[in-house]
Amino acid sequence: MPGGVFDAVTIQEELHVLEQKTLTPTFWDNREDAERTYARISTLKETIDPWNKLLIETQEINDFYELYKDEPDISEVEDDISDQIKRAKKKYDILYIKSLLSEKYDSNDAFLTIHSGAGGTEACDWVNMLLRMYMRWIEKKGYKAQILDILEAEGGVKSVTLEVTGKNTNGYLKSESGVHRLVRISPFDSNKRRHTTFASVHVSPVIEEMGDIEIRPEDIRIDTYRASGAGGQHVNKTDSAVRITHLDSGLVVQCQNERSQHKNKAMALKVLSSRLYEYYKEIKEAEQSKHSIEKKDISWGNQIRSYVFQPYTMIKDHRTLIQSGNIQAVMDGDIDMFIEAYLQWNMK
Repeated sequence: MPGGVFDAVTIQEELHVLEQKTLTPTFWDNREDAERTYARISTLKETIDPWNKLLIETQEINDFYELYKDEPDISEVEDDISDQIKRAKKKYDILYIKSLLSEKYDSNDAFLTIHSGAGGTEACDWVNMLLRMYMRWIEKKGYKAQILDILEAEGGVKSVTLEVTGKNTNGYLKSESGVHRLVRISPFDSNKRRHTTFASVHVSPVIEEMGDIEIRPEDIRIDTYRASGAGGQHVNKTDSAVRITHLDSGLVVQCQNERSQHKNKAMALKVLSSRLYEYYKEIKEAEQSKHSIEKKDISWGNQIRSYVFQPYTMIKDHRTLIQSGNIQAVMDGDIDMFIEAYLQWNMK
C-alpha cells in the first residue's frame, strides 16, 4: 500500500519516548539533535492533538444526547445536536484528508514543473493556463510560490518550474504529477477546429538534507546561458542562468530566477536532488512490482486528467474517475476535489 493513515497509538508512544528524552541531563549537549527532537515533537503534536480534541468533542455530543434522549422535550435540542454533529463531521473530513499525507516528505515544500507536449503553440498556451490554475490554488491555500525557471514561447510558456512553500504542499501536489490533456476549439485556428493538447506536470519534494542522494561533479554537466523573460536589463547582459544535466538519469534542471550564477547553481542542484529522489524512488518501486520503468510520452493515451471545453464541458481524472462540469471554477484553482480523491485512491 503506497502510504497509510497514521497509527495514533504509535504516535503517542513515539511522543512519550521523545518527551522523556528531553528530560535527560545531557539532552542539550548536542544542540542540533535537540532541535531536531523538538521539531519532531511539534510535528507529532500537530498530528495527534486535533484528533484528541475531536474525540473529546464527540464524547461531549454523546453525553449531551444521553442527557436529553429520554426527556419529553428532546425535540427542542435536536437541531442543536444535529448542528454539533455536522460541525464535528466537517472537522473529521479535514483531519481525515490530512491523515492520508503519511508518505515520506508529504509535509515538505514542493517543486512543480510544467512542460508543453504535443500541440505546438496550443500546448504553450495550455501550460500558461495550467500555471494560472496552480497559482490560483496556491493563493487560495495561503501558500507561496516562486518561479525558478521559465521558458516563454509563442502563445504562452514552453516550460516553467515553481518552488511552492507551505505545510504539506508536496503531499497535496503530488496528485498532479502526470499528463494533462486539453480538448477545445483552438483560438489559434482560424477555421475554429477542435484541438487536443497536452502538457506534463512533475512534482517532487524540496529536501534540505538528501542523505543517500549524492551528486558527484563527474555525474553532471553544467551549462550557463543568458536568462530570458522578465527581469529587467540584467538578465540580458550576463550568463547567470544555469542548466544542469545528470548524465546517468538524463534529468535536466534549470534555474534563472536569481541574479547570481552561484545562487542559480545552488538552487538548480537542490531541484536536481529532489528530482533524483523521485527518480530512484520510481526505480525501486518498479523493481518491487517487477515492472520495467518506461518514460511516458506527453501525448494521447497517457493522460491522468482530461479537460474538455468542447463539444461539452467536463474535467475528469482518469485514475479516480472524479469529474466536474464547472470548468471555470477548476481553472480558477478549485482542484481540491481531485487532490482529495487522489489521496484516498492512493491508499488502495
